[in-house]
Amino acid sequence: MEWYLAKLVYRFQPVTEKGAVHFEEQLRLLEAEDELHAFHKAQLIGSQEECHLKDDNNGIHWHFIDVIQLLRLHQQMDGAEVLSQPYTTTDPEGYQKKIRLKAAYLLSDCTDQFLQSR
Repeated sequence: MEWYLAKLVYRFQPVTEKGAVHFEEQLRLLEAEDELHAFHKAQLIGSQEECHLKDDNNGIHWHFIDVIQLLRLHQQMDGAEVLSQPYTTTDPEGYQKKIRLKAAYLLSDCTDQFLQSR
């Protein structure tokens, strides 16, 4: 069995937003025998998650489009980039402060989990 990273694309449209259509790309981690099985497994996951979500006032039509990328993961990929998200702000100091705060929380959680496992 091999590990794969699959990119699935969804289309969703809030019922209250006539004309506004949104798309979302999701990265999923899959274990499969080979690339063909990983592709079909990713499609199955996407199809099973297709739905119409509804709350008190709004609804969202959530439609799976397809799988657009597969990447087989292996040990030689240690440190390889799998996602990059550019961010633009008019408050770079505030953004960097927020990043440092998130990193501190993550480090604290990782440390707690490590100590609890001992």
